[in-house]
Formats: sequence, C-alpha cells, structure tokens
Amino acid sequence: MVKLGGGKLTFDDCYKILIHDTSVELDEHALSHVYQSYFFLKEFIKDKLIYGVNTGFGPMAQYKISDHDQIELQYNLIRSHCSGSGQPISAMNVKGLMLARLNTLMRGYSGIHPDAVVLLKELINRNICPVIYEHGGLGASGDLVQLAHLALTLIGEGEVTYEGKVQETKLVFDALKITPLQVHIREGLALMNGTSAMCGIGLVNLIHARNLVKHSIAATSMIVEIVQSYDDHFSDELNSVKYHKGQNEVAKKMQEFLKDSQLIKKREKHLYRAPIKENILKDKVQEYYSIRCVPQIVGAISDTIAYAEEVIINEINSVNDNPIIDYENKNVFHGGNFHGDYPALEMDKLKIVITKLSMLCERQLNFLLNDKLNGILPPFINLGTLGLNIGIQGVQFTATSTTAENQTLSFPMYVHSIPSNNDNQDIVSMGANAALITQKVINNTYEVIAIEFLAIIQALDYLNNLPKVAGQSLAYYRDLRTLVPAFKIDTVKYKDQEKIIAFLKSKI
Repeated sequence: MVKLGGGKLTFDDCYKILIHDTSVELDEHALSHVYQSYFFLKEFIKDKLIYGVNTGFGPMAQYKISDHDQIELQYNLIRSHCSGSGQPISAMNVKGLMLARLNTLMRGYSGIHPDAVVLLKELINRNICPVIYEHGGLGASGDLVQLAHLALTLIGEGEVTYEGKVQETKLVFDALKITPLQVHIREGLALMNGTSAMCGIGLVNLIHARNLVKHSIAATSMIVEIVQSYDDHFSDELNSVKYHKGQNEVAKKMQEFLKDSQLIKKREKHLYRAPIKENILKDKVQEYYSIRCVPQIVGAISDTIAYAEEVIINEINSVNDNPIIDYENKNVFHGGNFHGDYPALEMDKLKIVITKLSMLCERQLNFLLNDKLNGILPPFINLGTLGLNIGIQGVQFTATSTTAENQTLSFPMYVHSIPSNNDNQDIVSMGANAALITQKVINNTYEVIAIEFLAIIQALDYLNNLPKVAGQSLAYYRDLRTLVPAFKIDTVKYKDQEKIIAFLKSKI
C-alpha cells in the first residue's frame, strides 16, 4: 500500500500503483490539513470575495454570485465543461490522472471537502475509471475539460470504465453502494483547476519510455553480436572521458548485457597485436554510427527521460490549482499554479527523444536488411529462395512510414499557444495535447522496434551462432521465437508484429 500525503510521492510509488495495482491510503495527518483548509475557507468567504467561490469563472469573474447560488455554480462549472471529444483515453491514463489529482489535493491547500479525496481514493483502489476524452484541454487554467469529466463521475454522473466495460456511473455507484460527492464550497473548481491530466498521462509515457530504452539497448547489443563488433565503443575507458550520466549508464548496460558473449572482439587482439599487412581490410575498423554511437544517442534520451520524471513528480506533488487556500497564514492567494508549462515542455522533449529512438531503430533495421551494408546477411534476411521469396522486405515499409509519422508529430505543442476564453487564457501550455501526442509517438516506436526485433531473430537464425551469444540475447531470442516461429516461405507478418509489440509492452 502507498500512503498519500505523508511525504513526497515518488516515481516508483506511481509505478506500483499504475502497473501493479497497489492500493493507496490517505495519511491521517495530511487528511487533517484537508479538513482544516476546508473549514478555514468556509469561514473566510463569509465577508470576502473569493474567485470561483462567490464569483463567476474566467472572464466572468467580475460577476458576484449570491450565497444561495454558490453550490449551483460549482455544478454548472462541472457539467458545462464536460465537452471532451475524440477517443476516450486509456484506463491506465485515467488512473494516472486520478492519482495526480488526489495527491495534489492531499496537500491541503484547495479548500475541498474531505469527502472528495476519500471518494477519489475509493475509485482508484476499485479501478473505477471515468470516461475521459482526448480532446479539450489547453493546459493553462489546468486541464479543465478532462478534469471536468473526472468531477462529473465524482458527483455520480457520466460514464465509467469498470470491469473492462463502459457503464453508467450511477449504475456502478448503486451496485457498489458508493455515495456520490455533494458539493460544499468549491469542489468543482478544485477538482478541475490543475495539471493532473497531462501529468497522469505523462506518468504512463515515462514508464513506457523507460521500457523502450531498455529494449533498444537490448536490440543494439544483439546487433553488436551479429556483426561481431569490437567492444571499445561501449567500454568504460571510452565513455568515461565524457561526463554525461546517461551515456555512461547506457555503456554499462551494454557491457552487462554482453558480458558473457563469445562474439565480441577486442581491438587490441585483432588490430594492435601485430602489424597489419593488408592495404584493404576485409573487416570493418569501425561500425556505422547507428551501432557505434548508441551510448551517446540513447544516453541523451535517457537523461531527458530522467529529467522529465523529476519535473512530472514535482508537479504531481505540487499544489496546482487556483486560488490557494492557506489556512496557516489565514489567507487566500490568487495566481497561476494551474499553468502547465513545466510538464508540457517535458512532454515535448520526451516526444522528440522517443522519435529519435525510433529513428535509431529504423536505421539499425535498414542496416540488417541491406546486404551491401552489413556484408554478412542475405538481402532482407531472406532465408528462402532469393527472388522467389521476399523475406521481411515488406515490414521495412511499415517501420519507415511509422518513423516518418513520428518525425512530423514531434513538432512541439509548447510553442503552439492559441488564446481562448475571451482572451483571458491568452497564452496556454497545451500540456494535455503534448502528453497525448507523445503517447502516440511512444506507441509508434513500439511498432518500429518490434519490426527491428523480428529482423534480429531472423538474422540470428541465418548466422546459426546461438551457442555463442550472450545469455540475455538468448533469452530475448527464445521469448520472441516462442511467439514468432522461424520462417523461410513468405507469411503474413502483421499478426507477428502485434505479438512482439504485446511482449515488449508487457516488460514494463
């Protein structure tokens, strides 16, 4: 069980909750802050004007709301902003969103009634996920539209995904004897006014980004074995003279992966021990960049992921709504903590580096399929009859096409602000869009690397040197060959690709 509110939620905590369905509990001391914040606001608003409690919203904040209309105001806000469109986002994304929202509300600066956080915890633990749509959030006054659909579920309306199917919220609540949330003061605004959609989706993106890097290091290491490369390009001696953490970590992971390989060569043994008499060497002195420069390329990707994790975790642990209810200082502060620039920028950076990872995979694939480049494999790793059989020529088109789509999708949302809300929101982050497009790039990259692995295991079959490969290479080979049998005659490939994608995603 992970306790929320007692300390800073970590990335590993989020991983356990999202991937392993670890339950969440609310820290009692933190919950007391939620109570105190609520009761302070209840008294504080009696003779004061507080945005979103007794005023309208956005450019209509100049309109004062009477005492007897304040509860209706919150319901109006929730229902009016349930305007999402496009495809529903996945249940895991929604669970990440709920976790992010609950954690920030547990800071006790939102003036929300404690019933809201208790109910939100219940939904997370029971895997009841509101139906939330991909389009609608600007990431400036928070992810208003996506979070409105969350708030709609909490008040017992709309739809949820439960036990694998979409159902009416009321029916699920009635069946499970869950009492819908009643609005007390500002539950609508407090639930909606934050960066939790972009951060929840961002958490899922980062989990899969880590996974893709792990698989890319494995694919690269297996190709290093296929070509019987020299080991100095991933050695400590070469990489340690550059001070980038990611580069050195990737090099060490390649060393660990290949530690028991019998196919890797030592340069000092083959090129330094005796004079070379040939004027034209048969073997390559250095590999192509897509093999030789992986610590530098994937290292930069790894460092970007690490910093994005730091930013997203900081945002999830922050108070990101407006206004801030500070009961300790007996004051209410208005500002823009809901603005999503920090996570939006990191999602764009993540999108760019994962696109670069797909480009690396596609170039490595091209190397394996092009006999003129690798010099050791038949064209398209065709194990059948050249000319009559096609081999895996067709899959390259898919990999190249998908990589090209990633390149186009990598245009940053961060600099694509469009004013809205009668120009009240005159510069916005587009953070939810950035996170969702990044997820598309991640899923595309799974497709590309799955095709690369298909080529790798085909190459290993052709070379017939499995007894000499590293133990981890052999494990990948056996797992993948269990899903996709070796082939000489031409067969349909799209189902094989789907199986490999599912396998790779299962390793998060």
